[in-house]
Amino acid sequence: MENVLIVGATSAIAQETAKCFARSGAALFLVGRSPDKLQAVADDLSVRGASKVGSLAVDLTQTTRHPEILQGARAFLGRIDGVLIAHGTLPAQERAERDREYAADALEVNLVSPVSILTVLSSYFYEQGTGCIAVITSVAGDRGRRSNYVYGAAKGGLARFLEGLRARLAPAGVRVLTVKPGLVDTPMTAHLPKNLLFASAERVGKRIHRAMLRGQAVVYIPWYWRWIMLVLRSIPEPFFRRLPL
Repeated sequence: MENVLIVGATSAIAQETAKCFARSGAALFLVGRSPDKLQAVADDLSVRGASKVGSLAVDLTQTTRHPEILQGARAFLGRIDGVLIAHGTLPAQERAERDREYAADALEVNLVSPVSILTVLSSYFYEQGTGCIAVITSVAGDRGRRSNYVYGAAKGGLARFLEGLRARLAPAGVRVLTVKPGLVDTPMTAHLPKNLLFASAERVGKRIHRAMLRGQAVVYIPWYWRWIMLVLRSIPEPFFRRLPL
Protein backbone atom coordinates (compact mmCIF):
# COMPACT_ATOMS: atom_id res chain seq x y z
CA MET A 1 0.00 0.00 0.00
CA GLU A 2 2.03 2.92 -1.33
CA ASN A 3 -0.26 5.95 -0.89
CA VAL A 4 -2.29 6.29 2.29
CA LEU A 5 -4.70 8.94 3.58
CA ILE A 6 -5.08 9.13 7.37
CA VAL A 7 -7.96 11.16 8.83
CA GLY A 8 -7.62 12.02 12.51
CA ALA A 9 -3.89 11.55 12.08
CA THR A 10 -2.84 13.07 15.42
CA SER A 11 -4.68 10.42 17.47
CA ALA A 12 -2.41 7.94 19.22
CA ILE A 13 -3.71 4.91 17.32
CA ALA A 14 -3.51 6.69 13.96
CA GLN A 15 0.09 7.71 14.63
CA GLU A 16 1.09 4.14 15.44
CA THR A 17 -0.58 2.85 12.28
CA ALA A 18 1.10 5.57 10.23
CA LYS A 19 4.49 4.57 11.62
CA CYS A 20 3.98 1.07 10.17
CA PHE A 21 3.23 2.50 6.74
CA ALA A 22 6.17 4.91 7.02
CA ARG A 23 8.60 2.07 7.72
CA SER A 24 7.59 0.50 4.40
CA GLY A 25 8.27 3.76 2.56
CA ALA A 26 4.66 4.73 1.87
CA ALA A 27 3.57 8.25 0.95
CA LEU A 28 1.18 9.66 3.57
CA PHE A 29 -1.38 12.45 3.62
CA LEU A 30 -2.44 13.46 7.12
CA VAL A 31 -5.67 15.21 8.11
CA GLY A 32 -6.44 16.64 11.53
CA ARG A 33 -7.52 19.75 13.36
CA SER A 34 -4.22 21.15 14.68
CA PRO A 35 -1.61 22.39 12.15
CA ASP A 36 1.15 22.26 14.75
CA LYS A 37 0.41 18.68 15.80
CA LEU A 38 0.10 17.60 12.18
CA GLN A 39 3.52 19.05 11.41
CA ALA A 40 5.07 17.28 14.39
CA VAL A 41 3.58 13.95 13.28
CA ALA A 42 4.65 14.56 9.67
CA ASP A 43 8.23 15.29 10.73
CA ASP A 44 8.35 12.11 12.80
CA LEU A 45 7.00 9.97 9.95
CA SER A 46 9.49 11.42 7.50
CA VAL A 47 12.34 10.40 9.79
CA ARG A 48 10.83 6.91 10.05
CA GLY A 49 11.00 6.33 6.31
CA ALA A 50 7.88 7.73 4.66
CA SER A 51 8.65 8.66 1.04
CA LYS A 52 6.75 11.92 1.47
CA VAL A 53 4.24 13.34 3.95
CA GLY A 54 1.63 16.02 3.32
CA SER A 55 -1.07 17.38 5.59
CA LEU A 56 -4.31 19.35 5.72
CA ALA A 57 -5.72 21.04 8.83
CA VAL A 58 -9.50 20.69 8.98
CA ASP A 59 -12.07 20.71 11.77
CA LEU A 60 -13.65 17.39 10.85
CA THR A 61 -17.06 18.40 12.20
CA GLN A 62 -17.24 20.97 9.37
CA THR A 63 -18.73 18.54 6.90
CA THR A 64 -18.85 21.09 4.08
CA ARG A 65 -15.04 20.91 3.99
CA HIS A 66 -14.88 17.14 3.56
CA PRO A 67 -14.54 17.31 -0.24
CA GLU A 68 -11.30 19.23 0.40
CA ILE A 69 -9.87 16.13 2.08
CA LEU A 70 -10.26 14.05 -1.07
CA GLN A 71 -9.05 16.89 -3.28
CA GLY A 72 -5.97 17.50 -1.11
CA ALA A 73 -5.10 13.81 -0.87
CA ARG A 74 -5.43 13.28 -4.62
CA ALA A 75 -3.35 16.36 -5.39
CA PHE A 76 -0.55 15.21 -3.07
CA LEU A 77 -0.64 11.43 -3.47
CA GLY A 78 -1.97 11.12 -6.99
CA ARG A 79 -3.62 7.77 -6.33
CA ILE A 80 -5.05 6.75 -2.94
CA ASP A 81 -4.51 3.08 -2.14
CA GLY A 82 -5.82 3.13 1.40
CA VAL A 83 -7.49 5.35 3.95
CA LEU A 84 -7.75 5.13 7.73
CA ILE A 85 -10.44 7.15 9.48
CA ALA A 86 -9.44 7.41 13.12
CA HIS A 87 -10.91 10.56 14.66
CA GLY A 88 -13.38 10.57 17.52
CA THR A 89 -14.03 11.56 21.11
CA LEU A 90 -15.07 9.72 24.26
CA PRO A 91 -17.97 11.70 25.76
CA ALA A 92 -18.74 11.75 29.46
CA GLN A 93 -21.88 9.62 29.75
CA GLU A 94 -23.29 11.41 32.81
CA ARG A 95 -23.09 14.78 31.10
CA ALA A 96 -24.56 13.39 27.89
CA GLU A 97 -27.56 12.13 29.86
CA ARG A 98 -28.55 15.66 30.90
CA ASP A 99 -27.06 17.90 28.19
CA ARG A 100 -28.75 17.35 24.86
CA GLU A 101 -26.33 19.61 22.94
CA TYR A 102 -23.36 17.75 24.36
CA ALA A 103 -24.95 14.42 23.40
CA ALA A 104 -25.67 15.70 19.90
CA ASP A 105 -22.08 16.92 19.53
CA ALA A 106 -20.82 13.46 20.50
CA LEU A 107 -22.92 11.92 17.75
CA GLU A 108 -21.72 14.59 15.32
CA VAL A 109 -18.05 13.78 15.92
CA ASN A 110 -18.30 10.01 16.21
CA LEU A 111 -21.00 9.19 13.65
CA VAL A 112 -22.10 12.03 11.37
CA SER A 113 -18.60 13.25 10.55
CA PRO A 114 -17.18 9.82 9.60
CA VAL A 115 -20.29 9.02 7.54
CA SER A 116 -19.90 12.31 5.67
CA ILE A 117 -16.23 11.65 4.91
CA LEU A 118 -16.96 8.07 3.86
CA THR A 119 -19.67 9.25 1.50
CA VAL A 120 -17.16 11.54 -0.20
CA LEU A 121 -14.45 8.87 -0.39
CA SER A 122 -16.64 5.92 -1.38
CA SER A 123 -17.47 7.30 -4.82
CA TYR A 124 -13.77 7.84 -5.53
CA PHE A 125 -12.86 4.29 -4.54
CA TYR A 126 -15.82 2.81 -6.40
CA GLU A 127 -14.70 4.47 -9.62
CA GLN A 128 -11.08 3.48 -8.99
CA GLY A 129 -12.10 -0.15 -8.52
CA THR A 130 -9.55 -0.99 -5.86
CA GLY A 131 -8.30 0.13 -2.46
CA CYS A 132 -8.93 -0.28 1.26
CA ILE A 133 -11.08 1.89 3.55
CA ALA A 134 -10.45 1.25 7.26
CA VAL A 135 -12.49 2.90 10.00
CA ILE A 136 -12.00 2.76 13.76
CA THR A 137 -15.26 2.09 15.60
CA SER A 138 -15.33 0.39 19.02
CA VAL A 139 -16.51 -2.70 20.84
CA ALA A 140 -18.80 -0.26 22.67
CA GLY A 141 -21.03 -0.32 19.59
CA ASP A 142 -21.76 -4.04 19.92
CA ARG A 143 -24.29 -3.57 22.71
CA GLY A 144 -25.77 -0.59 24.55
CA ARG A 145 -24.58 -0.33 28.15
CA ARG A 146 -25.66 2.16 30.77
CA SER A 147 -22.09 3.39 31.27
CA ASN A 148 -21.52 4.59 27.68
CA TYR A 149 -24.62 4.23 25.55
CA VAL A 150 -24.26 7.61 23.81
CA TYR A 151 -20.76 6.71 22.60
CA GLY A 152 -21.92 3.16 21.92
CA ALA A 153 -24.84 4.40 19.82
CA ALA A 154 -22.50 6.42 17.62
CA LYS A 155 -20.03 3.57 17.16
CA GLY A 156 -22.78 1.00 16.66
CA GLY A 157 -24.40 3.17 13.99
CA LEU A 158 -21.04 3.61 12.28
CA ALA A 159 -20.47 -0.16 12.27
CA ARG A 160 -23.87 -0.72 10.61
CA PHE A 161 -23.04 1.92 8.00
CA LEU A 162 -19.76 0.16 7.26
CA GLU A 163 -21.53 -3.17 6.80
CA GLY A 164 -23.67 -1.65 4.08
CA LEU A 165 -20.76 0.20 2.53
CA ARG A 166 -18.72 -3.02 2.45
CA ALA A 167 -21.55 -4.76 0.57
CA ARG A 168 -21.84 -1.86 -1.87
CA LEU A 169 -18.12 -1.60 -2.65
CA ALA A 170 -17.16 -5.29 -2.64
CA PRO A 171 -18.31 -5.92 -6.25
CA ALA A 172 -16.06 -3.04 -7.34
CA GLY A 173 -13.03 -4.63 -5.69
CA VAL A 174 -12.83 -2.17 -2.79
CA ARG A 175 -12.28 -3.53 0.74
CA VAL A 176 -13.92 -1.95 3.81
CA LEU A 177 -12.41 -2.76 7.20
CA THR A 178 -14.29 -2.23 10.47
CA VAL A 179 -11.83 -1.89 13.34
CA LYS A 180 -13.22 -2.61 16.80
CA PRO A 181 -10.70 -1.84 19.54
CA GLY A 182 -11.46 -2.51 23.16
CA LEU A 183 -9.87 -0.45 25.91
CA VAL A 184 -6.74 1.31 24.64
CA ASP A 185 -4.24 3.28 26.70
CA THR A 186 -4.32 6.67 24.95
CA PRO A 187 -4.77 10.31 26.00
CA MET A 188 -8.52 9.86 25.36
CA THR A 189 -8.71 7.24 28.14
CA ALA A 190 -6.17 8.85 30.47
CA HIS A 191 -8.88 9.53 33.07
CA LEU A 192 -9.92 5.87 33.28
CA PRO A 193 -8.36 3.43 35.78
CA LYS A 194 -6.21 0.94 33.90
CA ASN A 195 -6.58 -2.84 34.08
CA LEU A 196 -5.33 -5.93 32.25
CA LEU A 197 -7.83 -5.46 29.41
CA PHE A 198 -6.12 -2.28 28.22
CA ALA A 199 -3.93 -2.55 25.12
CA SER A 200 -1.22 -0.16 24.01
CA ALA A 201 -1.77 2.16 21.06
CA GLU A 202 1.31 0.61 19.43
CA ARG A 203 -0.21 -2.88 19.55
CA VAL A 204 -3.49 -1.63 18.10
CA GLY A 205 -1.77 0.36 15.36
CA LYS A 206 0.31 -2.62 14.23
CA ARG A 207 -2.80 -4.82 14.12
CA ILE A 208 -4.71 -2.26 12.02
CA HIS A 209 -1.82 -2.05 9.58
CA ARG A 210 -1.75 -5.83 9.23
CA ALA A 211 -5.52 -6.05 8.77
CA MET A 212 -5.46 -3.40 6.05
CA LEU A 213 -2.79 -5.28 4.13
CA ARG A 214 -4.60 -8.60 4.54
CA GLY A 215 -7.95 -7.26 3.36
CA GLN A 216 -9.90 -8.27 6.46
CA ALA A 217 -13.51 -7.16 6.91
CA VAL A 218 -13.90 -6.90 10.71
CA VAL A 219 -11.17 -7.07 13.32
CA TYR A 220 -11.42 -6.93 17.11
CA ILE A 221 -8.28 -5.61 18.83
CA PRO A 222 -6.98 -7.31 20.88
CA TRP A 223 -8.48 -10.57 19.66
CA TYR A 224 -10.11 -11.50 22.98
CA TRP A 225 -12.69 -8.71 22.67
CA ARG A 226 -14.48 -10.73 19.98
CA TRP A 227 -15.29 -13.39 22.59
CA ILE A 228 -16.02 -10.92 25.39
CA MET A 229 -18.56 -9.12 23.22
CA LEU A 230 -20.01 -12.42 21.99
CA VAL A 231 -20.81 -13.29 25.59
CA LEU A 232 -22.28 -9.85 26.32
CA ARG A 233 -24.47 -9.95 23.21
CA SER A 234 -25.80 -13.38 24.19
CA ILE A 235 -27.14 -12.27 27.59
CA PRO A 236 -30.95 -11.88 27.47
CA GLU A 237 -32.15 -8.28 27.82
CA PRO A 238 -34.00 -8.75 31.17
CA PHE A 239 -30.77 -9.96 32.76
CA PHE A 240 -28.44 -7.63 30.88
CA ARG A 241 -30.09 -4.42 32.02
CA ARG A 242 -29.53 -5.41 35.64
CA LEU A 243 -25.77 -5.71 35.18
CA PRO A 244 -23.64 -2.78 36.42
CA LEU A 245 -21.94 -2.31 33.03
